[in-house]
Parts: sequence; structure tokens; C-alpha cells
Amino acid sequence: MRTISFLPKQSQETEKLPMVSDSVILRIEEHIGYVVLNRPESGNIVNQEMAYMFKDVCAKINQNAEIYVVVVTGVGETFCDGSELEKLLINGSMDADYAKTLIDDFSIATSVSSIDKPVIVAINGNAMGQGLELALACDIRYASAGSHFGLLQVSQGLIPMNGGTQRLPRLVGKGQALELILTARIIDTREALRIGLINKRVTKEMLNSEVEAVVKLIATKGPVALKLAKEAISRGLESSLEEGLGLEIDLYSLLQTTDDRREGIQAFLEKRQPKFKGQ
Repeated sequence: MRTISFLPKQSQETEKLPMVSDSVILRIEEHIGYVVLNRPESGNIVNQEMAYMFKDVCAKINQNAEIYVVVVTGVGETFCDGSELEKLLINGSMDADYAKTLIDDFSIATSVSSIDKPVIVAINGNAMGQGLELALACDIRYASAGSHFGLLQVSQGLIPMNGGTQRLPRLVGKGQALELILTARIIDTREALRIGLINKRVTKEMLNSEVEAVVKLIATKGPVALKLAKEAISRGLESSLEEGLGLEIDLYSLLQTTDDRREGIQAFLEKRQPKFKGQ
């Protein structure tokens, strides 16, 4: 019987979890949504079924007001070793329109980037190709010490196609991104931490508890404020400073009209923990 990360102690069997499909598992507990890639026999390589189900999971998360923060991780010793799409593009002869359709079908990084709540990825092993692109699309990245990272597509005559050429330079800078993509070099967690690719490097044994600590902390905050803070940062980075400052004021003003804001003030005055409702 396989086990996966972030299961409640009283139930470690994957069959007892609410499943979206065999390849993607979704569990919701204490305002945290856990999304688990579940193809360990293949290194959690993304196939078409996983991609479709992953998109469905992300849509469900956005529709569920009870989820305040999200964790993405994988079953087994590997986070995600890439995508079957890369093999299809290498081995097949197809026109540009069909290739674009396939890329859209497999775009799990695009799906996770559409989540309007904070997303933390627990990288429990190697993240290669589209696996790294998925991690890049998350907001905060924690990795176990033995993990490795690489965008290997140029070695196959391709380029990253699910956000790697855009998100990596925004995260680590143009020079570092060009070096990693053009050389297809694989790096370890020490270098990943040094260049800012990951937020934290922890032992394999401590990965779950470290991620649990940060998501449980985030889940105690105002869910509307969490969403708007993420929006302000994400949209602000795509704007000029002046436009970003204007966006920040607009979102702050919008927050003043919410029940959560009033509850936050009342809780502060009464010296108690706030009871946010996401309204």
C-alpha cells in the first residue's frame, strides 16, 4: 500500500482520501488544500490524464471558499520528473497548431498559477523539465535536501514551454536563468537556495513538518487579505512601480469593506484570535 505526504495520522492509505483521479489527489483539512501528484512508479511524470485532472483540481480550489492556502507535493521519492509531452514533441512529427494544442493540454503550471490563494510547493525529490516549471508557478518553494532541479529541454532540441523561460528569470534573474536553460545544467538544493530558486532547504525527514508549520500559520490569517496580498505582488511585478502602488491602494481600500477586516480590528481590541470567514 502506498503512502503519501501530509496524510492525517489516523489514515495513511491513499484509498481513504477523496480522490479526483488515481493520478491526482485532493484533500482539504483545516482550510488547507493538499494537491498530490500520484504517479510514483513513473517519477510523477505528467501524462494527459494527470494534466486534465490537475486543471480540474485547481478550478475546484478557486471555487472553494473554505480553502485559504494550498500545498502541492508528490508521492514517492521524486516530485515530478517531467512530462510525457516532451517525448511526444521529440518523437512525433506535427504542425505548429497541433503542437500548441498539446502544450495547452499539458500546461499544469498554468493551472496552478491560476489559483488565487497562496500556493506552497513541497519539493520531495527531483523537479525536472515541466516538474520544475510547475514548482516555479507556485508562490513559495521548500525542498528536501536531496532534490535536484533542471530545465533540460534544449538538450532535446526544445525549449521550456510551460513558463520556464518567463518565470525563472523573474525569480533568479536573467543571467542565472540563461545559464541554467542554455546549458541544461542540473543543480542541487544548495545552489538552488543560493540563487533564490527555492525559499528553504530542509532534510527529507523535516520537509513535511516545515511545510505544515508555514501553511498552518498562513491559514490563521485573513483569507481575503491573503488573496489580495498575492494579487498585489503578482500583478505589481508585471507593472511599473507607479501602477503597482496604485493597485496596492485600490486593493487596500477594497479590503476595508470586508467583514474579515472588521473582525480583525474587533479581535485586536478584544485581545483575542480573529475568526475569519473569508467575507
